[in-house]
Amino acid sequence: MTDANSSALAGSLREAETHLARIDPVLAPLIRRHGPCALGHKRRDPFHILCTSIISQQLSTKAADTIQGRVEVLVKANPHLKPAHFLDVPHASLRGCGLSHAKARWMVEIARRTHAGEFSFRKLVKLGDEAAIEMLDALPGIGRWSAEMYLIFALDRLDIFAMDDVGLRRGVNRLYAKGRKLSDRRTLAITKPWAPYRSVASWYLWRLGDEEPGNWA
Repeated sequence: MTDANSSALAGSLREAETHLARIDPVLAPLIRRHGPCALGHKRRDPFHILCTSIISQQLSTKAADTIQGRVEVLVKANPHLKPAHFLDVPHASLRGCGLSHAKARWMVEIARRTHAGEFSFRKLVKLGDEAAIEMLDALPGIGRWSAEMYLIFALDRLDIFAMDDVGLRRGVNRLYAKGRKLSDRRTLAITKPWAPYRSVASWYLWRLGDEEPGNWA
């Protein structure tokens, strides 16, 4: 990210915080407690982030980090995973790092498509949110949730709310229904006014999951 892009993103995040606090009095205290949104503070290689999203599926953070570390050592990543790392690596070796059969196969296939030019990250960044999600969803092992996470954390898209994210739904339930499970329709009604900054609101909801229950008022 260039200095100009970084500065523009920081400005957009500050606008988002002001907007969200103004239009949603329920969300406002959460924003005050956690301060400035930190989305976009870490920049990594786009292929590396995609691999991370695959590795972490249905795993705890600790388990995913352990497996990813083994994979990085295996392919001699320095420091990021690249498509070329997976073109000749034996499937059994990837499995030996702790990857499932499916995850190992998916990463190799995505690496092949990227290396061959069948999938382009440069093309991806030029697409709108839904088109980008569709492009990612067409990759093996990448569903809508993984695509939405990629847009938020790799492409700095600020208006994504992942309906299938358990942490986000739990956060909405806690803040707006005292923990009662809300319907998709009601959840969408609550999150719609957050546009065009639903990713930023999501970041604060994830922070809510780290809080002690006493702060969930």
